[in-house]
Amino acid sequence: MEERPSHYVGSCGLVVRNNMLLLGLRKGSAGAGEWGLPSGHLEQGERLDDCVLRELTEETGMRASRASFVSVVNDPKQPVKKNYVNFAFLLHDVMGEPIVAEPEYCSEWKWFPLDSLPYNLFYGHRDVIRLFIEGKHFEDIKTQP
Repeated sequence: MEERPSHYVGSCGLVVRNNMLLLGLRKGSAGAGEWGLPSGHLEQGERLDDCVLRELTEETGMRASRASFVSVVNDPKQPVKKNYVNFAFLLHDVMGEPIVAEPEYCSEWKWFPLDSLPYNLFYGHRDVIRLFIEGKHFEDIKTQP
């Protein structure tokens, strides 16, 4: 049987306080030097919402009570030449302040006003963040211009 290309599933967390979005400056992995959301790959047998709650704690030391679905982006055009399907969740009742809990992947966490985000957003999260701001729930990135 012919092997088909696989897709990668990511779960991204939107942490919003006082109209500000939490972003981390990525390093040592895809998107180094770009600002991204707390996020990670879905593990075998894991629920999408549990994945983003786990990633939030692993990356920032923060905890959230729950995650509610916001959007999904199918992006076959990422520079890493992998087709990612990213699910975004709004995280509720987030407790604590962010710390750099995984210094090999992130150098700092910072709050940005939703209407003044940095120009260098992580390519894997740009559309997820845009859809959140626009109040939309799905985007299928076209592979053709």
